Amino acid sequence: MELTDTAEDEAFRAEIFRTELRAWLHEHLAGEFAAARGLGGPGREHEAFDVRLAWDRHLAAHGWTCLDWPKEYGGREIGVAQQVIFHEEYARADAPIRVSHIGEQLLGPTLIAFGTEEQKQRFLPGIRDVTELWCQGYSEPDAGSDLANVKTTAVLSEDGSEWILNGQKVWTSLAHLADWCFVVARTDAAAAKHRGLSYLLVPMRQPGVEVRPILQLTRTSEFNEVYFTDARTPAGNVVGAVNDGWRVAMATLGFERGVSTLGQQIGFRRELDGVIALAKRTGAAQDPLIQDRLVRAAIGLDVLRLNALRSMTGLTGPTAPTDNAGARGTPGPEASIAKLAWARWHRDLGELAMDVLGPAGTVTGPDYDLDEWQRLWLFSRADTIYGGSDEIQRNVIAERVLGLPKEPRA
Repeated sequence: MELTDTAEDEAFRAEIFRTELRAWLHEHLAGEFAAARGLGGPGREHEAFDVRLAWDRHLAAHGWTCLDWPKEYGGREIGVAQQVIFHEEYARADAPIRVSHIGEQLLGPTLIAFGTEEQKQRFLPGIRDVTELWCQGYSEPDAGSDLANVKTTAVLSEDGSEWILNGQKVWTSLAHLADWCFVVARTDAAAAKHRGLSYLLVPMRQPGVEVRPILQLTRTSEFNEVYFTDARTPAGNVVGAVNDGWRVAMATLGFERGVSTLGQQIGFRRELDGVIALAKRTGAAQDPLIQDRLVRAAIGLDVLRLNALRSMTGLTGPTAPTDNAGARGTPGPEASIAKLAWARWHRDLGELAMDVLGPAGTVTGPDYDLDEWQRLWLFSRADTIYGGSDEIQRNVIAERVLGLPKEPRA
């Protein structure tokens, strides 16, 4: 008897899942959460944060967080097809942008792949229930996309019980709201750049951790500088082996560019539809050059989706450890293709929105009151820089996907 699921079985389960999720979102995005629809996102993380946090915890209480995690850690172990459905239906419902995505989508899968059982038992429940929020301590003033140039140090205390951190991180999203930070720090100054790094879990609410918000062009401050001055974390809070943090950090970046980008693209579609409607209202749609750019944007968004779906075909199951080399379901360096593509597409959309606005786009309201298109243009200037600049993504694709020689180093 053949008990293997057929494609029809999988498709049937996926549609049941879609129906259940769509009905739940329709029922629960009401009452106190109705006003949270469409809030949050890049450049808008300040919007209704407390309500969005309550929404995340509401999702958790009803079993809608960490869906791809193994059941033993509170997940549902859903496959890639259902993950795609979740992110797309969530975005279509105009549900608020999650405040816990750094913990759930970046650190959680990393811990499942590389963490000890003790670390999983300690940290995964707080991520799943949204009782502990996380931020990412990667970039530094002299080590942005060049992560191997990290200067922040971590040394063991004399009794070997704690790591003591000193240094500065920058562009740390939501650090002012986070309880914990996963930090890439140099633990062996004598080792080669990539080999002397460790991946540490560090509490944010302690003496020796100072967070300074960075005022952005949008007049919001979701990014921060973080200063560590003899900050401490237990010696057991190293994910993976000591001095093997580079490999763990790269896996985290792979998870960041995973299935959730499909939901992001639904948001992009909504923005594009808004720009098209704006062009019709302003008459810009009659301009042949604007028409051409709108069509190219629509085609480009379809290409982004198809490329994202193609990249998902290598993820054959829920995120779960296999061996010390990594985890089944871990995106590879090909994920850099998606980052490079969507960043440039979204930046171009911001420029298109301003051209559709025309001279009106240069005028703000009282107290620098930006409209949604001005905010889109200003914030999307950073899309090709944060999360790994275009230059770094091209190097990753050339060296790790195409196998080309490494770029000469000075």
